[in-house]
This record gives sequence, C-alpha cells and structure tokens, in this order.
Amino acid sequence: MKTNGVYVDTVGVYIPEQRVTVEEAVEQGLYDEFSIQYATGLTTAYIAGDLPALDMAVLAARNAFRRSGSEIDDLDFHVHCTAVQHGPEGFYPPGYVLRELGASGVASTDVRQHSNGLLAGIEVAVGQLTGAAGAETALVTAAENFTSPLIDRWRGFGTGFTASDGGAAVLLSREGGFAALRAVNSGTMPELEQWHRGEESLLPFRGEERKASGTLDLLMYFNQHVMPLDKCMEMIRDFELDLVHRSLVDAGLNASDLRWVVAANSDSLMVEQTKMQPLGLPMSRSTAHFGKEYGHMGACDMAVSLNHLLVNGLVSPGDNILMTTSAAGWVSTSAVLTVLEIPDWAQD
Repeated sequence: MKTNGVYVDTVGVYIPEQRVTVEEAVEQGLYDEFSIQYATGLTTAYIAGDLPALDMAVLAARNAFRRSGSEIDDLDFHVHCTAVQHGPEGFYPPGYVLRELGASGVASTDVRQHSNGLLAGIEVAVGQLTGAAGAETALVTAAENFTSPLIDRWRGFGTGFTASDGGAAVLLSREGGFAALRAVNSGTMPELEQWHRGEESLLPFRGEERKASGTLDLLMYFNQHVMPLDKCMEMIRDFELDLVHRSLVDAGLNASDLRWVVAANSDSLMVEQTKMQPLGLPMSRSTAHFGKEYGHMGACDMAVSLNHLLVNGLVSPGDNILMTTSAAGWVSTSAVLTVLEIPDWAQD
C-alpha cells in the first residue's frame, strides 16, 4: 500500500532503569554459557518489575507528546498493541491508556499481533488518516512486561530471543513530521498458525497448565510433528521478502536505496539470513549491532530502534528506512520511511 501525506511526527520510548546482562543471568542460574556462545547474541534484558506494561505505554506516549507540537487534545485515533495479556481477561487496554493521558472521546482499537503489533497498528492508523474518518493525528502505543509465571524471559522462547521490558509510542500526523511514511504492507501465512499453538486447546483454561504463545515447547511440537524448522524458515524468508519488495516498489525504491533495515531485536544470524542476505545488504545497515543491547521488547523494538538512530545521530535527511517485523499467526508487516529532517528533540 502506497501512502501519501502520512508523517511520523514523533516517537516516544520508556526503558526501565534495571538491566540484567546475560553474564549476570548466567550467574543467577537464569541463562547458560551454551546459550551465550551459540545462540542469540543479545546482551541485555531490561526488567520493569512491578511496573505494568500499560503504565510504560502511557509514559512512552507522554514522551512522544512532549516532543511534538501537538497536544493530547488534538488526538483523533489511538491503537494499542499487545503480546501478553495487559490486565484482567476481557479488559480493554486502550481505554486505560487514553484515560491516563486524559484523552476522552478518542476512537481506539486493540491490535494483538505480538511482535508485529506496532507496524500493524501503524497500518490501521493509516486507514484513519487517509480514509473517510479524516483523522489528523493518530497515536500507536506498545509495551511489554514479561515478568510472568507463564514466561521464562531468558530461555522460554528458544535461542532466538531474550525478552526485555519497555514501552514505545509513535505519533502519526497528516500535517507533517520528521519522516514520511512511504509504504506499508501486511500479510498472513496461516500455514504456520499452529506453530505457536501446538496441541493447546482452543477453549481457554482447559486441560493442563496454561502456556504463553510462542514458548519453546509449543514451537518444538510443531517442528517435530507438523513441519521441520528449516522448512518453516524457508517459507518465512520468502513470504516476508515478498512483503518487503511490495513496500519498496510502492515507495519507488530499490533495496540498495535503504540506509537502515530495522528488524526485531533477535538472533543476529537470523536477521542476516532472513532479512539482509535476501536483500543483498550488509549487516552494517541493520540495527542488530545495537538492538542486541536492548533485548526483544515485543512490538516496541521498531520505535526503540528508530529512537536510537535519531538520538545518536545515525540518520540524515534523505535516508530511507525499512521496518520489518513478524509474529505468531504467521503475520508480517513491512513499512518504508524517508527521513525529512532531524527533529530538535533528537539533537538535545
């Protein structure tokens, strides 16, 4: 989908103060030397403790509005993205975020696409900004606190991820911003739906102890009984590359025009094999070399990496940025941004 007249006004992030390195995790018996040597390459997990994910989303949203010329009263539409449950079953997370922001009467929706949520939320917001709704400003928020009895943040998701806590927000505008959203495309590959379900019942709380989607035992069941891992990875590579190419074509760009490829903070070898090599780009153009310092923050990774690029002087006007994520389902989204200017807040 080619997008015209949609801009990224600001991004906002919240990163918890507490951080645990993988070496410290090994000392605490949470991780092991084998994982460090042969697995993710991620170096840190940020820990939010008892701070709820939704409160981190609110803090990130306030950060985004402080950086913007827009006021909260100007907000027309809000999308909140979740991976794990943000509160009691049946509770509506966007309502909490909007109440805390003081944004009454704003249209909202909840997008539960796990790590793909932020880009999926942006795509939903584009429809509000360019369609019949006539919205002028849209806020997309995401946050995760992986402190849960259902989740082992260090080893529970296999060797590709260590789960990290944080919050993120992206403020989109029709009026202008530091970057133009050039294109966004999404797709679903249901052939891999069971990968994150295993043999679990579709009826909640039936059978054995509840498990979080994407945990290692569910993934292993699918790979052992339904489809081998190498076949899964081959399908994912081809599926996501098609979405990336569609976004590049919509934006009128070639892969060689990209300054940065922003992918989820995961195993750098996975990023290289599924993202960079198919595009013919070196790893020096990926965000993996600093993303490993944040850990995987679910849907927050996109905004956290974009914020890092801006505040550390790693982008210039005219730079093209590909953002590409995926998640259980199998869902994937690719978006292309072009930096128009370096905002004042990124130069402070």
